[in-house]
Amino acid sequence: MSIRKGPGHRSRSVTRELMQLVGGHICLHASMAALRLAAPLYALRRGESALAVGGLLALFALTQVFLSIPAGRYADRHGLRRPIGWAVVVACAGACLPVLWPSMATLCIAALCLGGSTGVSAIALQRHVGRVARDSTELRQAFSLLSIGPALSNFLGPVAAGLLIDYAGQFVGGTAADAWGFGAAFLLCAVLPLCTWFWIRNTRQLPLTNTHSGSAREQVVEVLRSASMRRLLMVNWLLSSCWDVHTFVVPILGHERSFSASVIGTILGAFAVAAVGVRLLLPLVAEHLQEWAVITAAMLCTAVLFVAYPFMHSPWTMGLCSVLLGVALGTVQPMMMSTLHQITPDHLHGQAIAVRLMAINLSSVFMPMLFGSVGALVGVSVVFWTLAGMVSAGSRLAWNLRP
Repeated sequence: MSIRKGPGHRSRSVTRELMQLVGGHICLHASMAALRLAAPLYALRRGESALAVGGLLALFALTQVFLSIPAGRYADRHGLRRPIGWAVVVACAGACLPVLWPSMATLCIAALCLGGSTGVSAIALQRHVGRVARDSTELRQAFSLLSIGPALSNFLGPVAAGLLIDYAGQFVGGTAADAWGFGAAFLLCAVLPLCTWFWIRNTRQLPLTNTHSGSAREQVVEVLRSASMRRLLMVNWLLSSCWDVHTFVVPILGHERSFSASVIGTILGAFAVAAVGVRLLLPLVAEHLQEWAVITAAMLCTAVLFVAYPFMHSPWTMGLCSVLLGVALGTVQPMMMSTLHQITPDHLHGQAIAVRLMAINLSSVFMPMLFGSVGALVGVSVVFWTLAGMVSAGSRLAWNLRP
């Protein structure tokens, strides 16, 4: 698997294999995205509080906090297919539980399994793609293509889950959002990871890097020694918190305003479609972009949209804000990953990706619970406005990422 030198000359075999990786990434990530919509709605239908829903959503990130560093080391030692194979097995097993025994307990286990599996697969895929590219332009192009996967899955997963919740029960003679509808949505979450293995199973392995001689702690310290890496982690944490807030608050706002599950899923899907669209564009203009400039602009735009979001009361205006937010945040991950690979030694790419993933998921464990507490006490508008101020202040860190 190789890329020809010079921009715009990627070989057909590389493009085909990269599309297979994107396909695999879409399926597993869509399974988690579908559960992230279905699980909170199921909890709200049962009368659970916003705090309980925040705790449930936090579990999607909890496993990744503990697995990220071991997964990075494992990917550095074993490459692509073995980590993803284990991720598929765990994801399918976890998602089957709420299909058979729907309850808050099984949803919590499923959230842990799908969150951890998605994190492990993301580390393996990002490490693999980063080693394929030969220069900064190719890094931006490759990660723009790979990042289409999560963005597209964040459309397909919630929209498909929302439609199943609303209509699967009616198809068998029940009602919208009944046990049959939620069961069908949970079944979708269990089946999608199998499609990931279909796409990934024949991907060629790249030569493995040398086995690390140092301990995990020593390698993490080596990664964090770079001031640029520390800035990158802080910026990434702020922007990933914005993504979490949007995913967490939109179902609550929609439920408060009596929107149907399919409407809520479509609003979340509009965000994902916008992110996909901008990521499709990025490879075409990658040669003319600077990572630090794109990230800074995205942070400022996100802050403005978060100030405006609570004032949008109809599905159409919320959808518009969702689209604009998707455009802003959709540009970030490819630029982040390109920067990370440029500031990290080759033999530590897996570890650096793992440290990044662990940092953002550590916040994702606590932030939804914090958002839920604040939202329950003073309303979700305050959550939006507080994070808008944090992101605006943090844009200076992104500016300082410039060479």
